[in-house]
Amino acid sequence: MIIVAPSVRGVTTETQTTTGGLRPALGVGTMFASNGAVFAALLPWYPIMVDRLHLSPAEFGFVVASFAVGALVSSALPAPLIARFGPVRVAVVGTVLLAAAIASAAWAPSAAWFAVAIFLAGFFDAVVDVAQNVAGIRVQDAVGRSILSSMHALWSLGGVASGALSTAAAASGLSMRGYLVGVAVVCVGLVALGGVLIGPWASAPEQAPEPADDAPARGRVWRTALLAALPLVVIAICGTMVEDVANNWAALAGVRIGGLSVGVAGLAFTVTIGSQCVGRFTGDLLIHRFGRSRVAFVGGVLIAVGGLVVVTAHSPAVLFVGLALAGYGSATLVPSALTAAARLPGVSQGAGVTIVSWLMRVGFLVTSPIIGSIAGAVGLRWGLCTLVVVGVAAVALSGALRERRTVN
Repeated sequence: MIIVAPSVRGVTTETQTTTGGLRPALGVGTMFASNGAVFAALLPWYPIMVDRLHLSPAEFGFVVASFAVGALVSSALPAPLIARFGPVRVAVVGTVLLAAAIASAAWAPSAAWFAVAIFLAGFFDAVVDVAQNVAGIRVQDAVGRSILSSMHALWSLGGVASGALSTAAAASGLSMRGYLVGVAVVCVGLVALGGVLIGPWASAPEQAPEPADDAPARGRVWRTALLAALPLVVIAICGTMVEDVANNWAALAGVRIGGLSVGVAGLAFTVTIGSQCVGRFTGDLLIHRFGRSRVAFVGGVLIAVGGLVVVTAHSPAVLFVGLALAGYGSATLVPSALTAAARLPGVSQGAGVTIVSWLMRVGFLVTSPIIGSIAGAVGLRWGLCTLVVVGVAAVALSGALRERRTVN
C-alpha cells in the first residue's frame, strides 16, 4: 500500500509501504525521547545545585527562567534553518549543542554561570523542538491520523527514564559531572540514530508558500496568521507551565511540601512527567474518538484539581496524586496546539510551528519567576496555585481546538 502525505506548504512525502512508514515514525520518536532525556538528566540535581550555590527561591526562579530567555532569543532561527537544511539535520546538530550546554551546568561555580548554562540549553532546545515537531508533523501527515501526541509521549518517556536514573545517581553519590557528560554522549548518539531511521523523505528542506507581491499584503498574511495563532499559544502555554512546574519545582515541592529527602526528591518530577507520558500515549486514541477540544477541556479540569491537591498536600502520597493529575491533564495540550500551528494560513509548517513554539515559551519566561517570587514571600504552596489558574485557562480556551480535531 502506498501512503502519500498531503502536499502541505510545498512538501510532498511518500513511503513505499505502510510498514515502511513505521521506520520514520520510530526515528522521530527516538529524537523526541533523546530530547526529553538530555534536559531531564539535570533536573533531579537542582536541589543539590540550590544548596551548593546557596540560592533563595526567588534567585532559583530567575536562574531557571534563563532557559526561556534563551529560547526566546533563538526564536528567529528554526524556520530559516529548517527551510535550508531540513528538520532532521537541524535537530541533530542542535542536540549536540544542547547536550554540551546541559553538561556544562555541572561545572557552575556561581549562580551566573549556572544561568548561562541554562540560557544556552534553552537557546538550542527551542531550535531542536521546532525541528523535531516539523519532522513529526510530516510523518503524521503521511500516516493520515494523529500521532504527534505519541511522539510527545516518547519525549515524556525519555524524561521519566532519565529523571529516574538521575535521581538514583544523585542518591548514590555519583559524580554529577561524569554522569551528565555520559548522558550527553548517549543522547547525541540516539538522535543521530533517529535521523538515520527517518530517512530523506521527511528530512528534505521546506518550500515556503509564495510570498505576497507587496509589503501590505505580506503584512496582512502575517497578521492573519498571528491572530489565528493566539488561542493556540495560550493553550500551549497551559501545557508548558505544567512542564515548567515539573522541571523546576516538583523536586523542591517534594522536599518542602511532601517531606522527601533531597536525594530522592526527583521522584516528584518523575511522577509528574510519568503521568504526562501515560496521558500522551493514550491521547491520540482519545483525540481520534472525542476530538482535541473535548480532550483539552477535560485536561484543564484535571490540571486545576491536581493543583488544588498539590497545594493542600501534607504527605508524599497526596502530593504525588496531585502532580499526577496535573501531568496527565496537560498531556495533549502542546501537541494539539502545534498540530494546528502547522496549518496556520499563509505560512510554512516551520514558520507556523515557530510562531506558536516561540510565543508559548513566554510562559516559561514568567512561570518560574512568578512562582519563585510568591514562594519567597508567602510560601511554595501559594506559588504552586498557578496550576489551578492554568487549568481554568485551559478549560476556558479548549474550544479553540474544535475546528482542528483529527477525523479519519
